[in-house]
Amino acid sequence: MTKTVEFFYDFGSPTVYLAATQLPAVADQAGAIIDWRPMLLGGVFKSTGNQSPVVVGAKAAYMNVDLERFAERYGVPFRFNPYFPINTLALMRGAVAYQDDPAVSSTYRDAIFTAIWVEAQNLNEPDVVKQVLSDARLDPAELVSRIGQQAVKDRLIANTEEAVNRGAFGAPTFFVGEQMFFGQDRLDFVAEALSG
Repeated sequence: MTKTVEFFYDFGSPTVYLAATQLPAVADQAGAIIDWRPMLLGGVFKSTGNQSPVVVGAKAAYMNVDLERFAERYGVPFRFNPYFPINTLALMRGAVAYQDDPAVSSTYRDAIFTAIWVEAQNLNEPDVVKQVLSDARLDPAELVSRIGQQAVKDRLIANTEEAVNRGAFGAPTFFVGEQMFFGQDRLDFVAEALSG
């Protein structure tokens, strides 16, 4: 039976981006599949009383260095976004809207991750988002229509509530069966759980 890793993510986190660059190879090596689960990190923080590491000065300074270290170790491009924090509500609704179409969903994720964490674009601006989507050959008007649907809004809320109810307090959060792992620096444990 093929194992699955559930990946609860929000585009607004640089550690989620780093995890997203590595998880496919981890899953491939284990013969596992990834269940990409969009959630709203702000909703998780509100429900759990957690907050972004950047609100603590010393932690923010350390995290910036640590992100660069991991990007170098992974051999992936990374630029901390000067427009951080990005309001990801519409972007995460977009992830939900495309969630059931693996090819389009992958294109969408890649475009948004790259725009935020490689090109350091300001995705707080709707015109910038439209251009990013157009460049990825996705229809911005279709996305706007989809993210306005109540079913999409409800599914994002449900994903977020499910993550919290299962113990998530931040992102990235991974589940392999009932085992939870938090942080892009825990992918070795995810790999062990998938191969066990």
